[in-house]
Amino acid sequence: MSDTKSLGEKRVRTDFNVSKSNVVDDIKSKSAECINLAESLKPTDGSMMSGEKGRLISLAQTAYEEAAMWAVKAATC
Repeated sequence: MSDTKSLGEKRVRTDFNVSKSNVVDDIKSKSAECINLAESLKPTDGSMMSGEKGRLISLAQTAYEEAAMWAVKAATC
């Protein structure tokens, strides 16, 4: 069985929502979309990417993951 989830969906665990809250689903979905958008900034043609660009993409993705976590916490407290 292949895993068809995107990187963003995996990182924010879109399938995990104990509260069954629509707001939590929306937060995770939009955060996953932002992570995927940042991922799309990486070259797909095998060309090299500068270390600085890679670092900035990684920082953005981490910030989106963290923002999702805090927003979910706010939505469920």
